[in-house]
Amino acid sequence: MALAREKRLPPLHLSLNVPSRPTVPEPAFRHANPPLAAPPPSASASTPLARSSQFRLADFERLAVLGRGNGGTVYKVRHRETGALYALKVLHHGDAAAAAEADILGRTASPFVVRCHAILPAAAPGDVALLLELADGGSLDAVMSRRGAFPEPALAEAAAQALSGLAYLHARRVVHLDVKPANLLATAAGDVKVADFGVARVLPRAGDHCAAYAGTAAYMSPERFDPEAHGGSYDPCAADVWSLGVTVLELLVGRYPLLPAGQQPNWAALMCAICFGEAPALPDGAASPELRSFLAACLHKDYRKRASVAELLAHPFVAGRDVARSRRALRELVAEA
Repeated sequence: MALAREKRLPPLHLSLNVPSRPTVPEPAFRHANPPLAAPPPSASASTPLARSSQFRLADFERLAVLGRGNGGTVYKVRHRETGALYALKVLHHGDAAAAAEADILGRTASPFVVRCHAILPAAAPGDVALLLELADGGSLDAVMSRRGAFPEPALAEAAAQALSGLAYLHARRVVHLDVKPANLLATAAGDVKVADFGVARVLPRAGDHCAAYAGTAAYMSPERFDPEAHGGSYDPCAADVWSLGVTVLELLVGRYPLLPAGQQPNWAALMCAICFGEAPALPDGAASPELRSFLAACLHKDYRKRASVAELLAHPFVAGRDVARSRRALRELVAEA
């Protein structure tokens, strides 16, 4: 078993360099299985693709780099004629995952999912450029890095909107597989949007299990981190719920929560923490009973006991929040950051 694991697991790549927070390994590894086939898009879902002819790359001025990853670069750009601001994600090398991400974004239209306005051919052969809406508040990871742990009302609003985005995606058989603070974007108006579909999959049928292994190791559920112990496949919707639970816990404590503060993660430490460790104990007064219950519902190690997205949307931590107060708290937190 050890030999099989050694061949299967990717080398570690350290990618997050946020002061006072541990660097989380983020393997650039794609499972040997090809991406699951996507169903034909509906007429309404294909609308963004139909608009792609309205834009050319030459129409946009690059203003800043918003982020870089293994698959490409995201720029803040301005439309020369109208002055409108967008995010331009350039995916390199004609990677099959780039085509899959473009396909998924081209078929989604939800206020809780980052919007794709157009899919454009890029300057380099094989590259693809996605013209996306610009989330002017940055990622929740960036907000946390600048402002620290989230107050509970802001956290409830962020969780509710992220869950609404996942509910929309799961209803269309799209599983994200890389939910984390860096992939949840915020706006100055207090909106939260699910972003970055570089490792997402479209399931052939609702309820299908999955064997894809790609994403950020620190946010993988136990059955994703060690699929051999769970029959070689997993429920990807339940895996998204685990990742959301880790994300909410991280925003609550202000650092990656499954390892002790200051510990630099490695593969062995993450496996022990995710597959065998207990959820970190929260000090008295650090979280309401509703938030503690919400986290427990997300972080069951047995995915069959984990709450579904629909159940979490009905959970008192989300459904019972004061929406106006929570939205205001999130908006103020983003503005301060």
